Amino acid sequence: MSSAFRSFVVAAVLLVAVAAAVLAQGGGWGRRRAAPEPATVKVDYDGRFAFVRVKYHGAFRRDPGWAHDYPRADWHFQRILEDITFVRSFRDESNILTLDDPDLALYPVAYMSEPGAWTLTETEAGGLRAYLRKGGFIIFDDFRGARDWTNLQARMADVLPEGRWVILDAVHPVFHSFFDIDTLVTRGYYGEAEFFGIHEDNDPDKRLMAIANYNHDLGEFWEFSDTGWMPVDVSNEAYKYGVNYIVYAMTH
Repeated sequence: MSSAFRSFVVAAVLLVAVAAAVLAQGGGWGRRRAAPEPATVKVDYDGRFAFVRVKYHGAFRRDPGWAHDYPRADWHFQRILEDITFVRSFRDESNILTLDDPDLALYPVAYMSEPGAWTLTETEAGGLRAYLRKGGFIIFDDFRGARDWTNLQARMADVLPEGRWVILDAVHPVFHSFFDIDTLVTRGYYGEAEFFGIHEDNDPDKRLMAIANYNHDLGEFWEFSDTGWMPVDVSNEAYKYGVNYIVYAMTH
């Protein structure tokens, strides 16, 4: 065996070992952590931006969909947000709140994973309705296909009976609030991606209150962006969308 070939073999073995260690520490590709406890997690509010993940009940495919990618996605995203903008953020803390929690009103943006399994009570519907009408902004992420989309539409009809989803194109201000995203992602995590929104009074010239990343999963790219499992350019694009959403919500 030549010395060059031996060096190649050693390097390959080391690469496999490092990858295995990353998977062991991070929980592995496709493996999910149990839903975080306690039922709610709240940072000490001090004016800094804090990621809010919505907890809800639902008919989940496997473990609770609301907790998918938690906490790595949330914390990674907050670090990127603070590093590249003037938004002061928590870095290793974030919120888990229900829609009927009065503290939701302290935070301008809420994030929901797997809305295809989302169910809600009248109290929760009223809480989200009040939040959105007072200026809140919600991001729906990590869902796919007709069944998920139908469920999201039905639940938001419970929240905003008058609300109408419209498809968003690349000229919408939400895609230019920080980064200029001139061409939207066409291939999402689950297939052909589209972006839908609900505007205040259904007027496209007014504030966007909700955005849905159909057939996409930004949180997955945020979670694994430091492992080498996701392409760097795709992870960067996922962060761009998230940063734009936050900056838009905080300036509109």
